Amino acid sequence: MRDCSVFTLSNGIRVVHRQTNTDIVHCGMFLEIGSRDETPENQGIAHFWEHMAFKGTRRRKAFHIINSLDSIGGELNAFTEKEKVVFYASVRQAFFERAIDVISDITFNSVFPAHEIEKERGVILEEMAMYRDDPDDTLQDEFEGLIFHRHSLGMNILGREETVLSFRRRDFTSFISQHINTHKIVFSCVGNVSRDRLERLARKYLEGVPRRAGKTNRKSFMSYRPRESGLRRPVKQARCAIGREVFSLHHPKRIPFYVLTNLIGGVGMNSRLNMVLREKYGYVYSIDAHYVPYSDTGLFAITFGTEPNQLNKCIRLVNRELKRVADTPLGKRQLAALKEQIKGQLALSEENNLSLMLMMGRSILDFGRVPPLSEVYHKIDEITALELQDLAQEVFVPEKLSYLVMEPSGNGASPKDN
Repeated sequence: MRDCSVFTLSNGIRVVHRQTNTDIVHCGMFLEIGSRDETPENQGIAHFWEHMAFKGTRRRKAFHIINSLDSIGGELNAFTEKEKVVFYASVRQAFFERAIDVISDITFNSVFPAHEIEKERGVILEEMAMYRDDPDDTLQDEFEGLIFHRHSLGMNILGREETVLSFRRRDFTSFISQHINTHKIVFSCVGNVSRDRLERLARKYLEGVPRRAGKTNRKSFMSYRPRESGLRRPVKQARCAIGREVFSLHHPKRIPFYVLTNLIGGVGMNSRLNMVLREKYGYVYSIDAHYVPYSDTGLFAITFGTEPNQLNKCIRLVNRELKRVADTPLGKRQLAALKEQIKGQLALSEENNLSLMLMMGRSILDFGRVPPLSEVYHKIDEITALELQDLAQEVFVPEKLSYLVMEPSGNGASPKDN
């Protein structure tokens, strides 16, 4: 699997491609620009730009952009992350040329009409209100701010109300010209499109993009220290996040730590924390451990919700399980089963061509290549029980963990009461 090809256009844009025999083509433009490239003064502008890309170009008005793929049953979408902005589409292969035309147009030719900025400003403020009403999203955003204290990685991707209200056309054009670098842009495609056809269309729609070399001077995060904080919200459940800063995308411990995180609280119902907090005690509906690596650092977080009177019991159980993993190495059968579970999850994810397209685009941006699945399997197979135990002892140090507790208004517990 992952028999993909890569080529580079004269302006530096890279194209990664995997041909399949399915009728649907998934394609996307990946830009190495994200919310961490913002300042407190323009916080939220990358996400606002993602919205404005759909609001008019030199060739298309907002209606024509929306209708371009919807009218043929396709999908056009986008998202903003801490380190990336992605515009992507899914269409029948007969309409692939239209998809690459529209994606390249909204990525590079947006004109930011003033009246559309005003309308979208209101949409984003409503989006911010929607997220504030979602306690799980609020918990995650606040926890990232706690971990990456006073750093752009800790800033909310949506921005702040005052910054969103301040943006004008010149702010978007300035941010884009400052940060866009064609050598840090990837077009990814998975579907029934031949290499020859893709090269022809990529040269037609992408090679005319002027070479740009905007410089993004990302400030590394080097100031983690454990913190505890509490929030009061009009919610019924108490929620908690526990975690810390961990390994970057390029750290040799990244894959072993991903495996360890899956053991602790991955997507499987048999994760350690799910088996204890849900299956044994019935304290939670779900509990999750996730690891988000960035280019120079990473985030590890355990999140769950429970009844307020069970919160401290849950925190104690989480810490007990982390200590158990650090104190006791996995047996041979446990380790073998864990590795097979991870490999199965990876194989299943590649059956989804949209997920595969997104993975390929990220991989080229992050590593300059898409490693064969066999190579990833080999790295997983090399992991030892002692290596996982050493990682647990290194990361799950109680004094190095941060805690964020969200409680219903009027309740009075503390993350220290664990």
